[in-house]
Amino acid sequence: MSRDHRHRIGPSDEEALKRLKGYEGREREAAIGSARWDAEVERALEVGLPAAESVQDRTISTFSRTELPYFAGINTFMRFPFLEDVREVGNYDVAILGAPFDMGTTYRSGTRFGPQAIRRISGLYSTYNYEFGVDLREQMTACDLGDVFVIPANLEKSFDQISRAVSHVVSQGTFPVILGGDHSIGYPDVRGIAEHIEGNVGIIHLDRHVDIQEKDMDERMHTTPWFHATNIPNAPPKNLVQCGIGGWQVPRAGVEVARERQTTIMTIGEVEAMGVDKAAEMALEVAWDGAEAVYLSFDIDSVDSGFVPGTGWPEPGGYLPREALKFLHLVAEEGLCGMEVVEVSPPYDHSDQTALLAARAVADVLATIVSEGHIGDGGGTP
Repeated sequence: MSRDHRHRIGPSDEEALKRLKGYEGREREAAIGSARWDAEVERALEVGLPAAESVQDRTISTFSRTELPYFAGINTFMRFPFLEDVREVGNYDVAILGAPFDMGTTYRSGTRFGPQAIRRISGLYSTYNYEFGVDLREQMTACDLGDVFVIPANLEKSFDQISRAVSHVVSQGTFPVILGGDHSIGYPDVRGIAEHIEGNVGIIHLDRHVDIQEKDMDERMHTTPWFHATNIPNAPPKNLVQCGIGGWQVPRAGVEVARERQTTIMTIGEVEAMGVDKAAEMALEVAWDGAEAVYLSFDIDSVDSGFVPGTGWPEPGGYLPREALKFLHLVAEEGLCGMEVVEVSPPYDHSDQTALLAARAVADVLATIVSEGHIGDGGGTP
């Protein structure tokens, strides 16, 4: 760049150049520290034994006990520690729990393997993100509780188990992230949270389908969670907003219920026309209207099926991955009381791209609520 050209750059351009050079991200990164990583390495050397003498890097242990190498180790989400005693969940800011349930599926089953796949592919990620300037290891505490003991072939008992699990986590002051499982779990997830909220709970739901009819084939299926969730006294239908709806799989029975209950439906065409920023702003306005907390439900099939083939109900024309991630980020900035990601069906995706996007969605939401100060302690103290 010539000297003359530099003189023609305006203030806004200078700010853009600073962002391109990464000044802001570098400043945030420099302030994070590495105390928890250092403690993790020290513990790995203690319980996993120091490496063979030929290994020059003496932070490496004999048995893998840190996030490295990414292809090894026990599959917990992003290598968060597995918490065997769930009574201790209150010692953590965030808890990951799986709901490996697909008995509410009406066509392509396989989402019972979703939590397993999401955890496995999340091993690709470290806990640091340059764009957010966040290191989840250093700035919050998280654990993986493993999976809820669901009851195959019995929806209602499984719903009770899921609600009990989520309720336990929330009762201890910990932020729950539920890995599904089909979308029928949205109802027991909200039920487990709502009982601990003093006031109303709003729901922001990214999907291609409205999922709000009362029954499907005489049962409470993955097409019905929001009918039953909005029957919960403090989760009123006026605070439900469904974003990205469209295509040829939106049942009229659900549309009729949404109209009767005066919920908000935002089609993918409307999101595209107004832009993700405005769409997220409107979603937040509806969900937070008179509410004390907002719950986030991310159905992976809200994304165009070309990017997420591993789902039970694929539909072309949805969000691009980058649009979905931006939407989730904007919603999470205002704070959440919990999050679910559902409908990952690994048998239909040999490349794990669907599970990878699910893992990325969770990581981005956690990074957002940490960077906005909703959870975490800033890091630096093991």
